[in-house]
Amino acid sequence: MTASHAPDIRNNCFFARSPSLPQAELRLADHSSACYGVHSHDEVSFGVIDAGSARYQNRQRSHRIGTTATVMMNPGDAHSCNPDNGEWSYRMLFIDSQLIGELQAEIFQCQGQDYLSFPGPLDTDQQSYQAFNALFSALQQPDTGMAESLLMDYLALRYATVAPLNKEVMKTDTAGVRQVREMILDQLDSNLSLDSFASETGLSRYHLIRSFKKVYGQSPHAWQLDQRIKTAKRLLREGESLSDTASQLGFADQAHFQRNFKKRLAITPRLYQSFFI
Repeated sequence: MTASHAPDIRNNCFFARSPSLPQAELRLADHSSACYGVHSHDEVSFGVIDAGSARYQNRQRSHRIGTTATVMMNPGDAHSCNPDNGEWSYRMLFIDSQLIGELQAEIFQCQGQDYLSFPGPLDTDQQSYQAFNALFSALQQPDTGMAESLLMDYLALRYATVAPLNKEVMKTDTAGVRQVREMILDQLDSNLSLDSFASETGLSRYHLIRSFKKVYGQSPHAWQLDQRIKTAKRLLREGESLSDTASQLGFADQAHFQRNFKKRLAITPRLYQSFFI
């Protein structure tokens, strides 16, 4: 999280509303010994275990789960999940079912129901765990475009077995990709939305994301961040201050800039600049 969105951890856990998607709520439990009776949620909910093991019950079936396992609950699913012994650490996402349904309709070109149910209550695939990590991190940041992109990617992964992608969605639209690339480069300091990209190209947001990733290996918003960091390196070498660099390139604040810089270069922007000034 940014400095202004640092988690307020109390009793080894915290709850937070996502600053990028208000329909999403995050929960983290760190070395907690808490236990839960059978209950349900109004939201679509899913989560991962980061440490320890637990007994997970959902849809009248019991599972023993460990580190990196992903659990999934549809709205109204009666479930419980409790540690086998002592403490455990886990993270959860609770997302409004209406938003999930809208994104599913956009991704899979399916209409006529509120939302697609999870194909199963449990997944132990490492790819699912990694995708959850990326989404959980993005939902703690103020970048709505990045959060939406990763949420759609995650839903496409989660529901692929019950709603295969439409063949039209699988096609790469290179003309649309070029348009988006030019938009990003022309407005590098602007936080362009997926809606603005879709409006400019005439493509659905998810079709656009898939096409862009096929060409550049990243979503439009991730690619924009890379271009910002490349430009930031030049500005820092020229003596620009960290705060002015962050402001010029459209970062939410200096902490947001520093975090993304270090994530890509494994060095802080201040230390990077010290080699040139």
